[in-house]
Amino acid sequence: MNQMKQNIAHTYSDEEEKIWNILSSVTDPEIPVLSVLDLGIVRDVKMQDDRMEVIITPTYSGCPAMDFIGMNIRKALSDNGFTNIKITHQLSPAWTTDWMTDEGKDKLKAYGIAPPVAKTFDKNYLENINVECPHCHSINTKVISEFGSTACKALYKCNDCGEPFDYFKCH
Repeated sequence: MNQMKQNIAHTYSDEEEKIWNILSSVTDPEIPVLSVLDLGIVRDVKMQDDRMEVIITPTYSGCPAMDFIGMNIRKALSDNGFTNIKITHQLSPAWTTDWMTDEGKDKLKAYGIAPPVAKTFDKNYLENINVECPHCHSINTKVISEFGSTACKALYKCNDCGEPFDYFKCH
């Protein structure tokens, strides 16, 4: 169950429960082991009569995957009989890695991407954190580049096993 869903204080109908279950099957196109719920980008689902609104927040402003994610959410819901769907992009409050589920962070690690370890961001945080290598689990790692395969990741190298790996940057 999504952390955001758990934080919204009301009882869900069978239809709303079905919607959340459908959303749990929609994956991130850049990291296909994560669902949009694992990432914590689904802010809310609102139902009014036959109209549904799904509110999503991008991990980064201008994230190129958000339009694709919106299309995948619409398709998954449509494939399950929902027709009047509005996808709303909400920028405030800004997304934070604190919204990721613990299960999502575990999935990242198993996939070979180090999950975020810090809670706050400052200009030197990449050099001042202990990032665990997802391959050998050593913390003897160093940042190679502030940018990895996508803008939301940094490139690290493990000094013990020698393998490079992405680190999902906190913010």
